[in-house]
Amino acid sequence: MALYRDSVLRPDGAAGTYEHVVVEDGVRVVALDDDGQVVLVEDDFYLQQRRVLHLPGGGRGGQDPQAAAIRELGEETGLVAGEMRPLGVIDPLPATTGARTHLFLATALRLGRTHRDETEIGMTVQRWKLTAAVEAVRAGRITEAGSVAALFLAEHVARA
Repeated sequence: MALYRDSVLRPDGAAGTYEHVVVEDGVRVVALDDDGQVVLVEDDFYLQQRRVLHLPGGGRGGQDPQAAAIRELGEETGLVAGEMRPLGVIDPLPATTGARTHLFLATALRLGRTHRDETEIGMTVQRWKLTAAVEAVRAGRITEAGSVAALFLAEHVARA
């Protein structure tokens, strides 16, 4: 991670500064089972000072997005996807960072083993109907940007 303060020339021609953060791209995974349930995780987030309900995911760790999605799903939930389909890419904080979040839909799930790191010790796994998870977004219960976008995209795919 790096913080930059760049000297810039604004569109009006005036000189200025622009502060931004460089972090790696991330991934979020909608793991959808045969019963129409999605797998959500809940964990403590330092900056929010609360537990946050969200989709499995994290940083790319130098991997291509799909490999990172497969790894993160397994690490956090113990699930292995028989199929991993891209849903899209978002720019969650374009004024702050150029980092993007790659969104995936995982299906044909089977149980594997979790491999959580030390920051995920208190993480819990929940299964919700996709429709209930989308309603939780609308109600403000699920607020993490990648999870919000991925759930809406997965709902659209499920209806098609």
